[in-house]
This record gives sequence, C-alpha cells and structure tokens, in this order.
Amino acid sequence: MAIATKLRTFSGIQPSGALHLGNYLGAVKRWVDMQDQFDNIYCVVDLHAMTLPFDADALRERQRGMFAALFAAGLDAERSIVFVQSHVPAHAELAWILNCVTPLGWLERMTQFKDKSQRQGDRERISAGLLDYPVLMAADILLYDANVVPVGEDQKQHVELCRDIAQRFNHLFGETFVVPEPLIQAEGARIMGLDDPTRKMSKSDDAPNRTLYLDDSPDVLRRKVGRATTDSQREIRFDPSRPGIFNLLTIYQLLSGETPAAIEARYEGKGYRDFKRDLGELVVESFAPFQRRYQELLAEPEQLDALMARGAERARAIADPVLARVKKAVGLA
Repeated sequence: MAIATKLRTFSGIQPSGALHLGNYLGAVKRWVDMQDQFDNIYCVVDLHAMTLPFDADALRERQRGMFAALFAAGLDAERSIVFVQSHVPAHAELAWILNCVTPLGWLERMTQFKDKSQRQGDRERISAGLLDYPVLMAADILLYDANVVPVGEDQKQHVELCRDIAQRFNHLFGETFVVPEPLIQAEGARIMGLDDPTRKMSKSDDAPNRTLYLDDSPDVLRRKVGRATTDSQREIRFDPSRPGIFNLLTIYQLLSGETPAAIEARYEGKGYRDFKRDLGELVVESFAPFQRRYQELLAEPEQLDALMARGAERARAIADPVLARVKKAVGLA
C-alpha cells in the first residue's frame, strides 16, 4: 500500500438539494478547514442520490450544483481532490465485490435503512439500493485507503459497517484494505431546524422556514431567522434545555467565531428581536462570498467541466490501483 506523508481523509455529500447551513457547518466548512491537515478526497455521491425516487434532469442539475457549491464554499483543487462519484467507475465495481462478502443481516440492522424504508411505507416501492447503499459507501471509502472519515454522529454507524466489511474482507482474502476510523465533530455537528429545534436542519425537508440554504436571497435569510422558534423566556443564554435559542446562539457562535460568554454579554438586557436582527445580518454577510463564487462557477460551465474532469482523473489514479489489488485478491485478475 502507498505510504502517505499525511493521513488521508475521504468524505462525500449527496446532491439531493442545495447546500444548507447544517451541511456547511457540520461538514463542508470542516473539510475546508482541514485541507492543510490531511490528504483530502471529497466526492459528490450522485450514485447514492439514486436510492430514493429521483428525476434524471434534476439529478444532473443537482450534481453540477453541489460540485460548484463545494468550491464556492472554499475547497481548493490544489489542496484537495474533489470529484463526482459516477465519474469513477471503480466505485460501482468495488461495491459489487463487497456485496458478495457482506452479510445481509448487517444491512438490515442499519438505522437509516429502517427509518427511510418506514417513511416510504410500501415495500414494493423500496429499492434494493436503499438497503445496499452502505456497501457502496464502504466502497467509496476503501477505494482510497482512507485513514479517517469525517462524519456526523448520525453517520458513525456507516463507518463502523465499513470497518466491519474491510476487516471481514482482509480476513477472507488477506490484508487488502486500510481500516478507517471515524472522525466525529462534537460541536456544531448538528444544526437544528429553525422552526422545530428538535429536528435536524435538512435539505430533504419541505418545511419552508426550517432550513437556511446558502443560496437563499438576503431577504429570505432574514425572514427565516426572524421567524425562528425561541421560547417565552427573556434571557439570551447558551442553555441546552432551551433548544430554540440554544440552536440560534450556536449558529451565531459558529459563524462569528466569538465565545459564548462574549455573545451572552453583548445581549445582556436585550431581547430576541435585537438578537434575531443581528443574527440575520450575520448570516447574510457570512453567505455573501459563497453566493458570489457559486454564481460565477455556474455561469462558466466550461470551467466547471474542467474541474470535474481533473478531479475524476486524480481520483481514478488512486482508485484504479486499489481496485486492481482487490480483484487480484478475490481471483478476478
């Protein structure tokens, strides 16, 4: 196996909707901040977006939109490999090989499969891909000899399954895969919905005032913040037992970089109206550089295509030798 001077990290994001604040603070900002710390590989996992009902034209548009969003958010093609999953065929090929060594019971125990299949209801409408996508996720990670996988707490189970699959494969066919470790972010990993702070901010949710999208207009951002749920108390404090104001204060802290004590001192004796007004302006100001760069990239499709092609070429240079190693181990080469 190749010896790297830095630990290698791999992570992916689905193109299932626009980039929102939860994605950004919980994942993408972290990727950007880690670019000089690790050997980074990041992926728009469009094959994963096919596990639920989808429209072909919308998938194509969202694939390109999310790819552009990652660069607009600060990823750098010189410091990270950024690519689209379907542009590297080794992902699907390795997933099939791993399918053949992954016990069905492991997949049926996955929490997200249970949740998503229950929401769909009719078993005749549930795709095999929904059950099987954790194996594809394992293939995504193992193809790059990743040492660490930055994920939220809700994705930790998938990394544990990836480890189980790698260890089972290594036991059956000899030492082939690096066994990765999850890299969990504690603070800010779960940004909650503005209208319901008991539910995570989500791009798959239709509630109109729950989620702050990075491409929302300034007026929309201000309106969503202004309508955010708080409580009947008056003090502006970082109190986890008051989920509405705690969520808004967490957003303020992560965007401003200020300490909780400094924020609480600023709003001593002030009310929610003042705080929400300032938070709305902070959100608008924080999102402005992203929005400018995002529109520039979408307006230059040739530049976007070139970034996609370069990223896929660099990813294939790592993935293809790993796949060849796997095929030799199982007798396909």
